Amino acid sequence: MRDPIGSAAIALIAATAWLPVVFLVRSYRKRINDVHRLGNDLARTRAELQACEADLKHAQTLACAGTTQDIVEREELEASLREQREFFRLISESIGEHIAVLDLEGQRLYNSPSYRQIFGDTRELRGSDSFADVHPDDRERVQQVFKETTRTGRGQEIEYRLVRQDGSVRHMASTGRVITDQQGRAARVVVVSHDITDRKQAEQWERIAATAFESQQGMFITDAHSVILRVNQAFSTITGYSAADCVGRTPKMLSSGRHDAAFYAAMRASIEGTGVWRGEIWNRRKNGEVFAEWLTISAVRDSEGKVTHYVSALTDVSEYKAAQEEIERLAFYDALTGLPNRRLLHDRLRVAIATSARSDRQGALLFIDLDNFKTLNDTLGHDMGDHLLRQVAKRLSGCVRERDTVARLGGDEFVIMLDDLDGRTDEAAGQCRIVGEKVLAVLNHPYDLAGHEYQNTPSIGVTLFGGQHGSAIDDLMKRADLAMYEAKAAGRNTLRFFDPRMQAVVTARAALEKDLREAIRKQDFVLYYQPQVDGVGRIIGAEALLRWQHEQRGIVSPAEFIPLAEETGLILPLGLWVLETACAQAALWAAQPGREHFTVSVNVSARQFRLPNFVEQVLAVLAAGANARNLELELTESMLLDNIEDTIVKMTALKERGVSFSLDDFGTGYSSLSYLKRLPLDQLKIDQSFVRDLLTDPNDEVIARTIITLAASLGLSVIAEGVETVEQRDVLAAQGCHAYQGYLFSPPLPAADFARFLQAP
Repeated sequence: MRDPIGSAAIALIAATAWLPVVFLVRSYRKRINDVHRLGNDLARTRAELQACEADLKHAQTLACAGTTQDIVEREELEASLREQREFFRLISESIGEHIAVLDLEGQRLYNSPSYRQIFGDTRELRGSDSFADVHPDDRERVQQVFKETTRTGRGQEIEYRLVRQDGSVRHMASTGRVITDQQGRAARVVVVSHDITDRKQAEQWERIAATAFESQQGMFITDAHSVILRVNQAFSTITGYSAADCVGRTPKMLSSGRHDAAFYAAMRASIEGTGVWRGEIWNRRKNGEVFAEWLTISAVRDSEGKVTHYVSALTDVSEYKAAQEEIERLAFYDALTGLPNRRLLHDRLRVAIATSARSDRQGALLFIDLDNFKTLNDTLGHDMGDHLLRQVAKRLSGCVRERDTVARLGGDEFVIMLDDLDGRTDEAAGQCRIVGEKVLAVLNHPYDLAGHEYQNTPSIGVTLFGGQHGSAIDDLMKRADLAMYEAKAAGRNTLRFFDPRMQAVVTARAALEKDLREAIRKQDFVLYYQPQVDGVGRIIGAEALLRWQHEQRGIVSPAEFIPLAEETGLILPLGLWVLETACAQAALWAAQPGREHFTVSVNVSARQFRLPNFVEQVLAVLAAGANARNLELELTESMLLDNIEDTIVKMTALKERGVSFSLDDFGTGYSSLSYLKRLPLDQLKIDQSFVRDLLTDPNDEVIARTIITLAASLGLSVIAEGVETVEQRDVLAAQGCHAYQGYLFSPPLPAADFARFLQAP
């Protein structure tokens, strides 16, 4: 890329360099006219002197006697001639012009001393041919002008080249004037010349600068205040802005908005410190298109070092950037599918491994191989095979998060890299299994291959990395590959882990999910109810707790299947069943005399609460016969933090209908008073983890007391769960908590047993 500083500076200098030349030429012309007049006077004086000398030479002796003659006039004439010669010499040496007197054949009769001084000539020039020093290419033209001058008596100005004794060439401008004798005939020619080499070079540089300024490189010149003074055609072609659009405005008109203030501050600092800035910048064309350009800005300073102008040169590098991107695409991306190739996968995997080591999080590789792909190529051809691979790539990309990587290794082999998985092995394996099962389901859908419906299945091998698992890239690839072959050996269209223990965990979770889906379909669930009592032992409500009655396992703990239901989305139909069953039971108990205010508390999952129609779903359940005042929804702190505004809107809508809210497990999460005071809560629930060691751990006692005090200050009721001893109850009562739930009063009971518990004296 060319540096525009020199060419632009030349353009500025050349634009004004001709001004002193004009004044110089005018001065020279006046001097030339003076010399011509002097030459004519000198010629006439010389002619008179020569006539006198001729008369004396041819005078005949008339007598032997001596004679005398008055020579005063002759001496005065000779003195005048010497004076004029000296005057001519002084003028010719002082005016800086090169004066020559030639005869009518062009032979030199006189040359001013300046000729030798400037042209370095040591020869005796008198009597030499004046045309011999003219450049051969100009000689004939100069001779023709000289002849025309002697013939017509009218001088002409002519420019030509003169060759110096050392061979160098100078440009000259000469004017000849004819000097006549007493009869008015041409006798001599006085030629006054001056060296115009500097002017010619300036004109040449001006043409070069003008040509450079109008080059293919965009250029613009501003004043010291960055106001645009001039732009070239290339600038207009690149940006779309004409000179009329730009002149008088600043380069800010080109700003794309992609660079911050720090970028421009660094640019200004570079120009102020070094006089130049070079770099890549994104600007905007007149049509709004943003493009990349390489920009050079140079400061132009005067003799005192003060900035007078800025010269900027820009080159559109959009095509270069596109070429770079194409090169990168060819180097790092698969040409058929557009997915990252093996090289880019290894680069990203190297970064993911390092990140995993720092964050104590795990990652995974899923090695995917299409089953019986060779058969497709053999039957329908490689074009159909390529078509299938492109569709597979698109489907795989839709199965993962944006930060994950889907790569094609070659042939029908693909790899998915998952990062930022759970730090625990079993949880990370479960996350991998979810993705793997999604991939299996998506790739099992039929493919449309140019009108042919085609069914294909994958085999998937999985290995984890980070934590206790090896981190060498080659080893990871081998493990995933081996696991993939295990999947093929197991009958294909399945998923296998490299670690057998992990495989056992994944298999167990897969079996549990299958059973859970079947249980939801058959409604193999039951609600247990744990009583909530007040300070005098009166039953004021109950918490509904879900139990799974498994055919082989018996009663399955919620801690075992609720997280799986959350991950798979099965919590939504399960949560709706719990809400419907609990509300129906609450309506039965509230119908009993004296139990109009009996409440049933139902835990709501985060996924369930985030449903856009959650409020409508609850109201529809209540419309089946339950009273909203008998329903209390228990929320956890973590689910409230995701979208506090949406949470407040939903809670407010339900509370206006009579539903109450309790904040479960308060103090175990990231409690925030700023949101706590905004939420339309009715109750805080002291978590059993604080109640369990209430009598032995001072910290738990302080936390429980603080929660009770906070609830009172916010106008909320408070209840403690996990109360198992009278001593715990008494400490809580002394601190101001008068509602309890725990085994001290009763374990969770089936509905029938709970009904009998209500009737007990």
